[in-house]
Order: sequence, then C-alpha cells, then structure tokens
Amino acid sequence: MTEVLRRGRASLAFSFFAQGAAFALLVTRIPAIQDRYGVSDGLLPVFLAAVPVLAGVGSVTTEQLVKRIPPSRLLRWSQPVVLLALLGVGAGRGMVQLGVALAAFGLAVGALDASMNMLGVSLQRAYGRSIMLSLHAVYSLGGIVGASLAWVGAHWHLALWVSYLPVVAVLLPAALVGSRWYVDGVDRGGEEGGAVEDGTAGSGGAAGSGGGGVVFKVLLPLCLVMSFAYIGDSTVSNWSAKYLQDVLGSSEQLATVPYNIYMVTTLVGRAIGDFGVRRFGAAAVVRVGALVAAGGFAVVAGAPGAWVGMLGFTLVGLGLCVLVPQTFAAAGRLFPGASDAAIARLNIFNYVGFLIGSPLVGALGDAWTYRGAMVVPMVLVLVTLVYARSFAAQPDRYGGGHERPRTADVGRGSNGL
Repeated sequence: MTEVLRRGRASLAFSFFAQGAAFALLVTRIPAIQDRYGVSDGLLPVFLAAVPVLAGVGSVTTEQLVKRIPPSRLLRWSQPVVLLALLGVGAGRGMVQLGVALAAFGLAVGALDASMNMLGVSLQRAYGRSIMLSLHAVYSLGGIVGASLAWVGAHWHLALWVSYLPVVAVLLPAALVGSRWYVDGVDRGGEEGGAVEDGTAGSGGAAGSGGGGVVFKVLLPLCLVMSFAYIGDSTVSNWSAKYLQDVLGSSEQLATVPYNIYMVTTLVGRAIGDFGVRRFGAAAVVRVGALVAAGGFAVVAGAPGAWVGMLGFTLVGLGLCVLVPQTFAAAGRLFPGASDAAIARLNIFNYVGFLIGSPLVGALGDAWTYRGAMVVPMVLVLVTLVYARSFAAQPDRYGGGHERPRTADVGRGSNGL
C-alpha cells in the first residue's frame, strides 16, 4: 500500500508539473499569439477573459461528473485535451481556430485543476500529513520551465507551433502513462456506500463526490481567501514589470526580473511549506503567509527604487505561495465526506480572483496611482487573517487530529493496481 501511495504521489506531481508548464507557455506568449492572429488590443481582453470564465464552467461541470466518474479518470483525459488545445493555439490559422482552441483549453483547465486538487486532497488524507504544498511546488517548477522555454522560443523567433510541439510531444504521452498510477483516496467506505476498492464509483457516486454535505456558508471564507490570493497573484504577474519600469524607473530588462523572482520564491516557499504545516499547523502557516505577503505589497507601494520594489515582490511570493494549497486542503478537512464537491466549488474562485485582479489594479492605477493600487491587494490579503481559523485542523473520527483513513479505504491505482 505504501508503494501504491508513492506511485500515486509521483504521478500526480507530474500532472501538476505538466499543467504548470502548459499554462506558462500560454500566458507568456500572449504577445506572439496576438501577432499571429492579428488580434486587436480591444479584442484581446475578450479572448483572455474567456479562458478563466470557461475554466469556471469546467470546474462546475466537474463537480457533477465526479458523482459518477472518479477524479482520476477526469484528470487522465482532461490533461491531454489541455496540451492538445495549447498546440492548437500555436498551429491555428484564423480567429475561429484560435477561439475554439482557447475554449477547449479553458474548459479542460477547469476540469484539470479541480480533479488534480481533488486527488491531492484525498492523497494527503491517505498520507495523514501535509503534502499539498509540495504538489503545488512542482506546479511552480513547471511554470518556471514553461516560462523559460517560452523565452527560448521568443529569443530565437520560433513559430508558436514549433515552440509548443516538442513540449506537447514529451508531456502528453508521459502524462498518459503516469495516469495509470493515480490514486483515488476513499474516506467513506461503508458510510456513504459509494466507494469500492478500485477507486471507481458504486451506486453512491465517485469517491468524495457527495455534494449534499457542502454548506456554502461554511465554505465561503475559503472562497474569499482563494479569490484574494489570486488577486494578489494576478497583480504580480500582470503589473510587476510595468510598475518597476513606469513607477520605479527601472530599465526594460530589469523590469522582467520581479516575476521570475516571484516564481522562484513561490517554488521555494511551497517546497518547505509542508514542514511548517506539520510543525505549527495550517492556520499558523496561513497567518504568517498573509502577513508576509501583505508586508511585501507594502514594501512595493512605498519602494523608493527598483531594487527595493523587487524585494517587495519577493516577499509577496513567499507569503502568497502557501495560501492556495492550504485553502484546498482546508476544504477537504471541512467536508471530509464531500471533499470533491467542495474543491470543485472552491476552484471557481481561483478564476474569479484572476478575472478581478488585473482589471482592478489597472483601473485604480489609471484613476489614482499605481502605488495606491498596490495597497488594495495588501488589504485583501490581510483580510485572510480574519478567516485563518477555517484552516485549523478539524476533529475527525479517527482521533489524533489527523484524517487518516483505514488501509481498506485507500483506493488502488486508477488502473486497478
């Protein structure tokens, strides 16, 4: 059983890596995509907004699908769609093909993000200790690799499809092979009557899919934290370069550095974050993360020059990186009998924050000042402190403060291992 869990964790980690790389390859080549298809500056925001909107639709659909289909099966088939849609974005010849490819990408990303985190939460429950931050650390590593490959493509003036094809050719078959070892964690055997040992659904639906147990009023604090975290994240990804160059007077080359530093510090923070959760508890880690991130935004807002501004963005990365993984994990603890449904609903607020963050900061910057605009994500992140108690370990029926399932409750690999 230990070997099953290890293989399940490794295969799931690769899915996080592949998703991070694919998303980075898309968003970092937006200017090239705009040039290839002749998308006007006025139409570009419509295309960009459509992706998170459709991803939200995909996440809602996933909540319904996991009542009948194990999350492992949804992840197995949504990841290839994301990769092929990425290739379609690079290889299309007109606006229609671009629209279709981005629509497929958005819908599949919603299903992929939801099912991936469902498996992560159930696997963490099977381990009996925090592992979600390490899984998201691999996502950050994938993002760094994807952004680096995008830089290579842009530097050598490669066509989009030439940049994307080798990545898809490597990641797609590897993800399909790795999907054989996904583990559907089962924590309800005999209580809800829906789970069997091979991780598939019985008459009650897929493991963890019981949506009737989710009380939105209880889930709402986590939804707000998720939105605030992604407002902060989108502020850095969309405005850090402009802020350094236009407000702090840096060179164009130096202005590209903050986001790279942000990604690296996100990777480092998540790589060590699980140890903090095990030692001090999730609520304490979330509180510290919120304070560090808010302090980072304060440094950015008051920075006298570019180097101090980069220090601020570094602190933002170290603080924000723990919030999203722990929000998913907390949803699993709050609703152990309906964790899949809770995660699918929570995942929607990932895209809500992404949609709100960039336009909000841009509008405030134009109407007021960009220094003042940086105070808004700072305040929103601080609000997380009010909801930190939602991250505390919940009482469980096994005792000892951990949600540790019985051996028979841990689903075997999705191929019947």
